[in-house]
Amino acid sequence: MLSTTRSTLRNVDVLVVGGGLAGLSTAVFLAQQGVDCLLVERQPELSGHPRARGVHPRAMELMRSAGVEQEIRAMPSARLLAGNSGVVTAGSLAGPELGTLDEKYVMDVQADIGLLSPTGWALCHQGELEDVLRGRAERLGVALRFNTELLSVDQEGPEGEEVTAYVRDRATGAEREIKARYLVAADGAHSGVRQSLGIPFDGEVLGHYVNVHFRADLTEQFAGRRFLMCYVFNEQVRGALMPLNNTDEWLLHLVYDPESEPLESFTPQRCADLVRAAAGVPGLAPEILSASPWESAARTASSFRGGRVFLVGDAAHVMPPSGGFGSSTGIQDAHNLAWKLSAVIDGWADPALLDSYDEERRPVSAATVEQAVLRSKDRVRLDGREQEPAHPDIVEDALVWLSWRYSSSAVTPWDEGMPAGHGVWSAQNHGRPGSRAPHLRLLKGGSEISALDLFGDRPVLLTGPVNGPWLDAARAVSHELGVPLAVYGVGSELTDLDDRWPELYGVTAQGAVLVRPDGVVAWRCGDAPVFTRNTLRSAMERLLGRHEER
Repeated sequence: MLSTTRSTLRNVDVLVVGGGLAGLSTAVFLAQQGVDCLLVERQPELSGHPRARGVHPRAMELMRSAGVEQEIRAMPSARLLAGNSGVVTAGSLAGPELGTLDEKYVMDVQADIGLLSPTGWALCHQGELEDVLRGRAERLGVALRFNTELLSVDQEGPEGEEVTAYVRDRATGAEREIKARYLVAADGAHSGVRQSLGIPFDGEVLGHYVNVHFRADLTEQFAGRRFLMCYVFNEQVRGALMPLNNTDEWLLHLVYDPESEPLESFTPQRCADLVRAAAGVPGLAPEILSASPWESAARTASSFRGGRVFLVGDAAHVMPPSGGFGSSTGIQDAHNLAWKLSAVIDGWADPALLDSYDEERRPVSAATVEQAVLRSKDRVRLDGREQEPAHPDIVEDALVWLSWRYSSSAVTPWDEGMPAGHGVWSAQNHGRPGSRAPHLRLLKGGSEISALDLFGDRPVLLTGPVNGPWLDAARAVSHELGVPLAVYGVGSELTDLDDRWPELYGVTAQGAVLVRPDGVVAWRCGDAPVFTRNTLRSAMERLLGRHEER
């Protein structure tokens, strides 16, 4: 008989609920900051299923900061698919191609973006990516508790200063109480935590699909091509084929109506028939590994925070897979939140800083959901029946990846006007507050790095070579506010290999840029001010949520 004994498991700084991609990313980023965290996941193990595929450049920058970029690129799927690119249409895999996705907004995954980023796409399956993150979390000392389900959450602790979670070990039935300062809900699109908080999750359902995972040697039909996806349209099937290893492991996406054809109707025989039709090989004998349903939806939570509980990943937003934004958006949620929790827990930031998580991530996530929807609806033109141009509101891929701009209490208010662009995105951020700090090739200690490699566990003040006043101001402000602050001079200890520092960061040789631990520009000063210390202190106080300090 299962035990129903309730005991206290442990007290932690942060409890992460959900052991998928967003939850594991959160745990890794928190542990890198030195935060004591515990992760609970109701499933006994990671699924390993090749669901999402591909980590876009901004998310790979964050994986680089987590120390796992090369490990991800060494995963079997990432190695095997390293040369794949493009989306095509055909009557079947064996038949001639009918067209390609060739739109101005699409940036090929193989495109050289070396001027924009130190890294690029990794076509790694989500299952393998989760394995990498789990290993990294364990090496960083994160306590992972699989087969452990959350029963309830209580925020009614003393003065609202803690969260009490009740969990159950699904193997033994033992119930435990966990006390944490904060809780991060990464428990998926049907988040029980979000529902318990009463946070609306409005949006629309775009369609229902079945992923048929199968094995069959289609090397001959693939014919040396290396596409990412092939949409197939014929009398027997309308779907999309995705190579998983370019030879004998594939996914077939199929549209289905759960009201008229239950999942049980996708028997191994029916799935095999559909695979044969999609492949264009009547005598093919595929091995059907699984048939998994999924819903394509577009939803954004009305708030990413409820008290001391924060939503990340699919618990906060869901979007169709077109564009490959979904999982990478969840990684960015985790990274944005982790340093803020760390700064508050360590005492060098006011709890007001945490308000900026919702202020920043919700508008960008909602806009990303919209972009995924527009791309999804644009895909219907691939069958040749729609000749209208792409929707004018579709933003170029590179802008969605790298060129968002936050407006929040944790960045200096924009005083230069919004540069031309599309909503939260602009191609002309150039180091403006709220934007991602630009990639800059630097030489540090004889080794080439990216400016992005300087950011991580503390704010960074970047200056030009004439930085004596800034060094003095930084030492004084760091001491007065009790804040860790690193200072680097571009042109002194850092060599600008391409001489692009003033252009990319919008400052002179006497100016400075304050960058947050997540690599977002918090403030900049184009030239040396008269009162350097006071100017820097004011910017730092705003960043830390200490607006009233003097």
